[in-house]
Amino acid sequence: MHESPVKVWTILGAMAVGALLGVLVGPTGTVAGIDVIAFCDFLGQLFLNLLRMLIVPLVMASVITGVAGIGGSRNLGKLGGTSVLFYVLTTLIAVLIALFVLNVVQPGVVNGQPARDLLALHADASAVDISVRAKSSAGLLDIILGMVPTNIVEAASGSKLMGLIFFSVLFGLFLSRIESPYRESVEHFWQGVFRVMMAMTGFVMQLAPLGVFGLTAKVVARAGLSSAGPLLLFGGCVVVSLALYAFIALPLLIRIVGRVRPWGLFPALAPALLTAFSTASSSATLPLTIECTEKRAGVSPRVAGFVLPLGVSINHAGSALYECAGALFIAQAYGLHLSLWVQFTVVLLALITSMGIAGIPAASLVGISVILAAVGLPAEAIGVLLVLDRLLDMARTAVNVLADSACAVIVARLQGETGVLSPQLRPGSSSPP
Repeated sequence: MHESPVKVWTILGAMAVGALLGVLVGPTGTVAGIDVIAFCDFLGQLFLNLLRMLIVPLVMASVITGVAGIGGSRNLGKLGGTSVLFYVLTTLIAVLIALFVLNVVQPGVVNGQPARDLLALHADASAVDISVRAKSSAGLLDIILGMVPTNIVEAASGSKLMGLIFFSVLFGLFLSRIESPYRESVEHFWQGVFRVMMAMTGFVMQLAPLGVFGLTAKVVARAGLSSAGPLLLFGGCVVVSLALYAFIALPLLIRIVGRVRPWGLFPALAPALLTAFSTASSSATLPLTIECTEKRAGVSPRVAGFVLPLGVSINHAGSALYECAGALFIAQAYGLHLSLWVQFTVVLLALITSMGIAGIPAASLVGISVILAAVGLPAEAIGVLLVLDRLLDMARTAVNVLADSACAVIVARLQGETGVLSPQLRPGSSSPP
């Protein structure tokens, strides 16, 4: 069961109305003695609390079902190994692109000053700096030790999500190895939890316009329209990074590894890309992605039927790119200069968390929560990212779908398939060969 997706025009309208209200009431935030901005802040925080409420069960159910499905697959041999290797490699490339663009442009710095006040971030900058330094001073062994929870309930209640992910990976892996009927019973339970969490997430996202309205009104009222500058620049950096990945990195991999001209993939996949962009859900787009990859790109049903569902489960390169960019933007806004070690930690966490999130709208906010907590940044900044999240979510979901199909094309070519991305299969051609 899925809730109907929130229309992008509804989100844009909520942003516009919130910005207008913020300009009208100004820093005082009051109208006729009524604290309007306090109510807007309540709406924004309520929506953020609803999202945070979903994080623990959503992460556990998503990771456990994903790992159990992969671990129990009879196809996880050469075909599965090649697919997983491609997904890890391309996700790493996407994250490194974001790292490069954000370090060059630095959208969190305005006229040489951190954009903290412009974005109405309230956490004390010195306290944040101490927190980040404490996290960065930990050695590799300390980080690994911290990923293994001594108490899974305490890890869940304390939002120690890396420990939760580690436990869920082990649980899913060994779930796939126990005997029937116990395996099926537990798998059905977690599949049920996952479906419930997806439905709840869909319901919460119906309230996104209210949350965006409240957060936008609060930020504009306290910081003025100047707060839009850093946010728009950050959004531009994300879009540029996604474009570099989609139009340069992926085509190069298809050309070099798959040894086929890559540009036919874009018109072949156009219906799926448009659907992914409009729904911001790679899971909902999967049936159309499979159809386009098979019938319009020429990939066999054997490869497409395995590689694409696997990609929806673990390949979220666009989301990983966004998570890395978001963490760096927030650090810059607080005036922090992350060391190479901390940036490496961000890259690693973006790679790991992107593989554990569900292919549904706003799931990347879960991954960003993990990264912020791991490097010592306050979670309050998620509210700032939420203002543009829906628009950027649409773009990165389309990139996720494109990467899934690019992997299917490369794997099909490595399996010796011919006719992949053949000109005869492109829209408008007479008939397939």
